[in-house]
Amino acid sequence: MSTLLRCLAIVAAVVLAALLLTSVSHAAAAWPQDGSPESALLDAANRSRAAVGLPGLQWDAALATAARQHALRMVEQNTLSHQFPGELPLQERTRQTGAHFSLIAENVAEGPSVLGLHTQWMNSPPHRANLLDRELNAVGIAVVQGGNELFAVEDFSAAVPMLGLDAQELQVSSQLAARGVRLVNATDDARKTCEMERGWAGQRPVNVIRYETSDLSRMPADIEQRVQGGKYRGAAVGACEAGGSAGFTRYRIAILLY
Repeated sequence: MSTLLRCLAIVAAVVLAALLLTSVSHAAAAWPQDGSPESALLDAANRSRAAVGLPGLQWDAALATAARQHALRMVEQNTLSHQFPGELPLQERTRQTGAHFSLIAENVAEGPSVLGLHTQWMNSPPHRANLLDRELNAVGIAVVQGGNELFAVEDFSAAVPMLGLDAQELQVSSQLAARGVRLVNATDDARKTCEMERGWAGQRPVNVIRYETSDLSRMPADIEQRVQGGKYRGAAVGACEAGGSAGFTRYRIAILLY
């Protein structure tokens, strides 16, 4: 490893599979100021992604806030780490600043020049993997001067929209309607069912499906197979709060099939 720069990288993810019973609007801010170290690293990251056919990373204010807090800690301690004593882990500190995500990753580094940081990251397999991860779509960056060195943090995420219950139900209902399933007016029953571990509320359905996911843009494949074929005359969709997820955003959905 170069004597001019030291760097560390981590990545954390949660896989939220559909669980059957019987499984981006993220924090936004203006682009970092032109000419700033953060802007230079963002541009360098997106040039590297474009060179391999990947879309650019979007700036996320919540991630940038978490990155700056951590960079300041590194300057204070005069060393690199992804978690100092008394500091929350990456997924929890980014959640506290308002980020919503299904995947989170971090690069940290120390060195004398901004572009030198990016060059060294790109020459290091774990850091390059974070920068070029096609699943990651958002980033927040902070660079803080510490003596003669720059301490830099890049916090990446697969950003997840933060949707209210109505919006969650509308997305899933639209997917069911597109597959020929008629929607019935039993949202309250479906919401109550969503909150239950077993059983159902209201009129007895033919089938109950409960699942959790971080991506409401598509229906889990096994559920899609079950609702196709015209065997159900109607469906109701209910959303409720998902359980603890260690900082990762997820949605909990119940579908009552009649």
